[in-house]
Amino acid sequence: MNPHPSLLALALGLASAALATDHPIAGGSLVLRDPVDAPTRKVRFRATQDPAIDPSQAADPRALGATLEIAGKNPGDGTAGPIALDPMLWTGLGHPPGSRGYRYFDRSRSNGVRKVVFRSRRRGGTLAVSGGGSAWSYRITQAQGPIDVRFTLGTDVYCAVFVSFRRNQAGRVSAKDATAPPDCAVPPPAPPLPPPPPPPCGNGVVEGTEECDDHNTVSGDGCSATCQLENTSAVCAGIPTVSGTAIKSVLVASGLAHPVYVTAPPLDPYRLFIVEQPGRIRLVKNGVLQTSAFLDIRSKVESGGEEQGLLSVAFHPDFEANGFFYVNYTSKPNGPIADGDNVVARYHANPASDQADPLSEQVAFSVPRPASIHNGGLNLFGPDGMLYVSVGDGGRAGGGDPTGNAQNDASDLGKLLRVDVSTLPAAPAHFAKGLRNPWRYSFDRATGDLYVADVGQNLFEEIDFVPAPVASGVNFGWNIMEGRHCFNTADFNTPLASCAMTGLTLPVLDYCHSTSQNGCSGAETTHPAGCAITGGFVYRGCRMPDLRGRYFYSDFCAAFIRSFKGVSGGDAQDVQDHTAALAPGGGRSIDNVTSFGEDARGELYITDWGSGSDGEVYAIVPGP
Repeated sequence: MNPHPSLLALALGLASAALATDHPIAGGSLVLRDPVDAPTRKVRFRATQDPAIDPSQAADPRALGATLEIAGKNPGDGTAGPIALDPMLWTGLGHPPGSRGYRYFDRSRSNGVRKVVFRSRRRGGTLAVSGGGSAWSYRITQAQGPIDVRFTLGTDVYCAVFVSFRRNQAGRVSAKDATAPPDCAVPPPAPPLPPPPPPPCGNGVVEGTEECDDHNTVSGDGCSATCQLENTSAVCAGIPTVSGTAIKSVLVASGLAHPVYVTAPPLDPYRLFIVEQPGRIRLVKNGVLQTSAFLDIRSKVESGGEEQGLLSVAFHPDFEANGFFYVNYTSKPNGPIADGDNVVARYHANPASDQADPLSEQVAFSVPRPASIHNGGLNLFGPDGMLYVSVGDGGRAGGGDPTGNAQNDASDLGKLLRVDVSTLPAAPAHFAKGLRNPWRYSFDRATGDLYVADVGQNLFEEIDFVPAPVASGVNFGWNIMEGRHCFNTADFNTPLASCAMTGLTLPVLDYCHSTSQNGCSGAETTHPAGCAITGGFVYRGCRMPDLRGRYFYSDFCAAFIRSFKGVSGGDAQDVQDHTAALAPGGGRSIDNVTSFGEDARGELYITDWGSGSDGEVYAIVPGP
């Protein structure tokens, strides 16, 4: 039996937005205020009862985000935007959510926009914008010429133009009842004025779009795109929180070729990086999936086997300074590296660039493979700044680790490796052993605790736990144990009554492939029948403080999504089922969870291999 499922080639349906469409709309009202007191700046726009506003024909901003731009056309006129409206701050209106449109809400007004309502009504839709404050950038130093309002969602553009005003003077503009323009084409721009110098980050003065600036007296003072983060201490600055533990899923990206992992650099809250198994790393920037790949190494990657391919990426803790990131893939033949060998390699990118240098590869090390399965394949930087790499037992035909790789200290197979990547090539050290196929593991970013989800043989899936500080030398038991049961190398379907368990770290949670199988009892029977566990992360995000401390996990075959909070007496505590809450609806489903991932703020994501359709990534967000 081959317990980790085959990653079968599926027909890739490229999901794309509709063709670019203009939606000229009649502007009901526009108010702009720019007083001396910056916190009292104001913006109000409203268009109502307009049949051109129909959210049912537009893309979902919970997946794509949106942009807003308000700009005067004359030299010296004000401008604001394009302003990215974070997809995480959109919610659906109606029942089911999204059936009546969408609402954006940012209590902090981090970009000057507090609320956007994009809603359908019986007599025509509504588009309304409100906001202001110090972050609102439209400055009114003179009477304004015509003012464009543009709301862009995917490739749909909703535009209004105000050409006559009730009040038009320095500091204040108001207008009503603008007729719809003929189209949304952007005219050639007027000759630009010399741009003002960007606000200096670290001069002790909050300027432009900076949210904070303490003159560099505290590391991590940057909490906006202008004043970049220096460390994670300010990563949650300005992020609104929601009480309670209700959650739901929101589509982030689709049309993906077999997504297997999602992550982000430690100090970059504006980008997500999605690993596609054939050999690309895709980029979601400000909520929008980019057309060009961040990295494309399909020519190097052997992805023909059942579990082969580009398996993960880890950004160096100091990526913002050195631009280094580390990939894990199964290789095509390359000199001394044989076909299918596991390769851990370093690449380089300008940290501000959306594309890496594909020619910058430096191989850190490789692990010879006896078979195409049980690759492990996850790179993660640990709390100590070292790179950790999971490697499966080799997956020889018939299973059961017949050559004992996982318990063999002379083999890198069946291990969790610890690597100092300060000098390449690197020599990996054995940090833990006794692993069958540790496809996904994680460190709790708050505590340093280690969670390892190890894919089982015929009977049991397991989650192992080691509290911080985690020392090397842990033995997770394979192939002496499978789950909490003694493994029978002569009969994979019948556990032994006893075995030598001294020195082994047993799982805090295991469950059966089938409740009718030999040895299945008690809490092991409470999960749906699975075949390959997918480990996740402990939630430590900004938005849902009441959810913090819960470890999420799934199963590739069963497609449940569950969590537990804490370990006591060797057992996972307070196991909860989130499968129904995270079902996306709207004709979509999460069918084959290949991985979970964290962004820079600790928010969690789910990669879905798909079921006869394209691969998808979902975000776990506050529920209704």
